[in-house]
Amino acid sequence: MIANRSINPLDHLIVGFDRALRVVGGVATSSRPNPAAHAADGELNEEEQRHSAGLMRVNHVGEVCAQALYDSQARFAQTPEVRAQFEQAAREEEDHLAWTAQRLSELGSQPSLLNPLWYAGAFALGTIAAKMGDAHSLGYVVETERQVEAHLNSHLDALPPQDAKSRAIVDQMRIDEIAHGAAAQSLGATDMPLPVKMAMQAMAKVMTSTAYYI
Repeated sequence: MIANRSINPLDHLIVGFDRALRVVGGVATSSRPNPAAHAADGELNEEEQRHSAGLMRVNHVGEVCAQALYDSQARFAQTPEVRAQFEQAAREEEDHLAWTAQRLSELGSQPSLLNPLWYAGAFALGTIAAKMGDAHSLGYVVETERQVEAHLNSHLDALPPQDAKSRAIVDQMRIDEIAHGAAAQSLGATDMPLPVKMAMQAMAKVMTSTAYYI
């Protein structure tokens, strides 16, 4: 994320476009060690490997969306405190992006072919949330992270027990998502209306069902 807010709009556009290209292209660098580094590399049969890859591809798509959301929300945040929180969360989410990409490669698979679509959609949603004000933008984060936590818990149940590497990554992601939601809540998040929560769940269902395969 860019700390210097004095650069002109064209520079912002160029930086943002470059960032989007790197995210959808799978170029990410982690600032923390991969939690899977010291996990046992359990033996997976063909079906288990394909299933783990599908779940990790879904998780990778979630991190592509997280980069788009936090980038747009930071860009249009109204206060420095909220902007700083979005930027910090984005840095940690980039770790997740790098970890899931590495695990996909280890499983002999690849990221979703629809990553540009996922990124564009998430960026648009983040922009809308941010334009509604910081409280609503933070509320969107709280609800998103709540749903992501539930989603990651389901993956911990669904991953093959011997796939310790994928499980280590998902567990650390879950811990980070809980912290991001709590941080947003502490900054004054507004609770999202029930219809918005249900719409978010429906959109997430479409994304996860598609990304598992494509």
